[in-house]
Amino acid sequence: MKLKFVSSILCFSLFFACKSEQKNQEIDTGSSKQKVQVAESKKPTIPILVEQPETIKTPEGMVWIPGGSFNQGAVAHDKMAMGHEKPNFPVSVNGFFMDINEVTNADFKKFVDDTGYQTIAEREIDWEEMKKQLPAGTPKPHDSIMQPGSLIFKKTKSSVSNLYDFSQWWEWKIGANWTQPNGPGSTIEGKENHPVVHIAYDDALAYCAWTGRRLPTEAEWEKAARGFQKGKIFAWGDDISLLPKMANTWEGEFPVNNTKVDGFERRAAVKSYPPNDYGLYDMAGNVWEWTNDWYNTNYYKEIKQSGAVAINPSGAKAPYNERDPYARERVIKGGSFLCSESYCASYRISARMATSLDSAQEHLGFRTVATPEMIENSTED
Repeated sequence: MKLKFVSSILCFSLFFACKSEQKNQEIDTGSSKQKVQVAESKKPTIPILVEQPETIKTPEGMVWIPGGSFNQGAVAHDKMAMGHEKPNFPVSVNGFFMDINEVTNADFKKFVDDTGYQTIAEREIDWEEMKKQLPAGTPKPHDSIMQPGSLIFKKTKSSVSNLYDFSQWWEWKIGANWTQPNGPGSTIEGKENHPVVHIAYDDALAYCAWTGRRLPTEAEWEKAARGFQKGKIFAWGDDISLLPKMANTWEGEFPVNNTKVDGFERRAAVKSYPPNDYGLYDMAGNVWEWTNDWYNTNYYKEIKQSGAVAINPSGAKAPYNERDPYARERVIKGGSFLCSESYCASYRISARMATSLDSAQEHLGFRTVATPEMIENSTED
């Protein structure tokens, strides 16, 4: 089997369930606790918690996001919006606490040191599980290739005519994980304040269980990112010319040359750019962030057609991607350092992407949220 073909198989399989469950993992991911109650009606009938309760102190490193109503999804004048961001629909969410920045390498190291947790990118690959997601008869790659690893970005040497073929700039790299984010030989030393990456969904849940927090819903994430920018495209308004000053994205021709007008080629330390209205950093660019919602191509259309106001929605009840009906994917938000106007422009508030649960990549991380009840319960323990 040619190496290029094997690489393609591994690249494909990483997006569609390629890793086994790690034996003897003792961390409770708490996935059953990630559900958020949903009530839908023509008008909100359930009181929305807006202000922070006086009896609950703001946890260190978090900020209160006031509850309220907004329209989730693309605004009318956003010419870069994709179909799965439309139509927008009315949402009301309770107030909650959110990390002011993405979980950093230093944060995640404390978790690993305390628990011994091993991320999915560090675990052995289970061929029996992998082949379930591949065409029947696909031969097993050589054992020398079937090793733990993850996807890293690589520039192309020349212009790319087909930007739908992501295999041109993604490379499966054995040994790539959160401690070696750019592959073997790279390190997080001196980058303690950079966002942790190569984090799969279960990895994020495990961290949440350890901290007593959870992942945000897509609605919560979008409410937090929007701040006071009602009807605006970006977290700072509608002025695209401010992008290099406000977010870590890709300038220049993607994926050939990054001119680094914003100061960075890959990941930047958290808080490298101004915060949004709520004091949140990197709600645009730097690394993608997990949410807890299933990705379902039809969700926005169906909830809009219902005519209901979504109260604390937790997203679709089941995953569905019309391009891959068998995929089980969650929504990620915020874009990354790879987002460019010519490619995905996902530094917009409404931008979203579907990512398989066990996908680990060098531009994918997360941040956590907590409700007042969660904080209250943690202080009582």
